[in-house]
Amino acid sequence: MEIILKYFPDLTSEQRNQFAALYDLYIDWNSKINVISRKDIENLYEHHVLHSLGIAKVINFRPGTTVMDLGTGGGFPGVPLAILFPEVHFHMVDSIGKKVRVASEISESIGLKNVSFRHARAQEEKQQFDFVVSRAVMPLVELIKIIRKNISPVQKNSLPNGLICLKGGELENETMPFKNKVVMHDLREDFGEPFFETKKVVYVPLS
Repeated sequence: MEIILKYFPDLTSEQRNQFAALYDLYIDWNSKINVISRKDIENLYEHHVLHSLGIAKVINFRPGTTVMDLGTGGGFPGVPLAILFPEVHFHMVDSIGKKVRVASEISESIGLKNVSFRHARAQEEKQQFDFVVSRAVMPLVELIKIIRKNISPVQKNSLPNGLICLKGGELENETMPFKNKVVMHDLREDFGEPFFETKKVVYVPLS
């Protein structure tokens, strides 16, 4: 938990309590339904919560913004972002029902009011949102093909509506088709831990 306060010191007491509650909840749920690898659960705050919040280093979502978290798994990046941006609505979608259940139950346990959930494949979700976020669910070309229909034409934020995803490693080939539009932000500029050395936030405007 200290690592969250290190980089986000201005949290309200409610936000601090919500972040603090995540560890025990994920430990408990992960013992029943595996959403985080057993070896990695000890690194929950650094590898999952803080990594999710890396998106906030690229955009400060305005109140009233709507965001779809595609392939949310156990609620990443959607749950940490929903805590950080209580005035923004996050719709979390995953094709695996039991993972959606974990994200939903944890959100309810910590009192999140700005979330909704759907057990569905990405192709089945027809609603429109200002942004789609995801954590390395598939290559960019495939992802954009699927979610283009979900991007609203109405602008509310400083960045044009589009896709914001968390990725790692070598991305040159993957971003090549969008090279004139894609923006890559190195999280090692924001977070000093070795885990973030190769982690990036990739933004592609789509509206």
